[in-house]
Amino acid sequence: MWWKAILFLLMAWVIAAAFILPAPQQGIGEASRIFYFHVPQAWVAAVAFVVSMIASIRYLRKGDLLDDDRARAAAELGFLFCVLATITGSIFAKVTWQSFWNWDPRETSIFILLLIYGAYFALRSAVDGAEKKARLAAVYSIFAFVTVPFLMFIMPRVLPSLHPSDSVVGSSGEFAMSASTAAVFFPSLIAFTVLFFWIYSIGVRIYRSQRKRMEEQES
Repeated sequence: MWWKAILFLLMAWVIAAAFILPAPQQGIGEASRIFYFHVPQAWVAAVAFVVSMIASIRYLRKGDLLDDDRARAAAELGFLFCVLATITGSIFAKVTWQSFWNWDPRETSIFILLLIYGAYFALRSAVDGAEKKARLAAVYSIFAFVTVPFLMFIMPRVLPSLHPSDSVVGSSGEFAMSASTAAVFFPSLIAFTVLFFWIYSIGVRIYRSQRKRMEEQES
């Protein structure tokens, strides 16, 4: 489809331009190039957890197991992109602060978030029965999402942090990126978001197919 071609071109542009154009933060140097991938990964993780929460609410309202499939697929991708954001952040920390892990507020908050959503998958694997599993997982997903804004956006900005805080918006609220940086960052943000929804749709179809196969076997 046409949007897949656009996604390919966007990703190709981001990957090439991220290393060809000047580093986005000259004060940090070459290590700041990871900004073009790290921030979109964290953004996609947040989007995925929102999608999982919405699907969980829909399941509790309608009882349609397809919504449970949507919640599960979104939570899995949110966890994956959260891991990727942690890895890229750790690489940046090693280059900049000489250590992969410093228990910086941002590192600590994302670690806690990984534990919270890791428990979501543990809960799903520990409960038998599709409807019971879906119901408990939906309730947990909703409560888990309550922590996302605090851990991803509030806690890292309230507590003193080594992490750069003016990559997108400056301390006084002004737009902090140069035109060349924005020309790479925003296409990256769009490309990662489209990539998420593409993989998400595939995951939902797979889970729906597996569920139908199981229902046919049981009947």
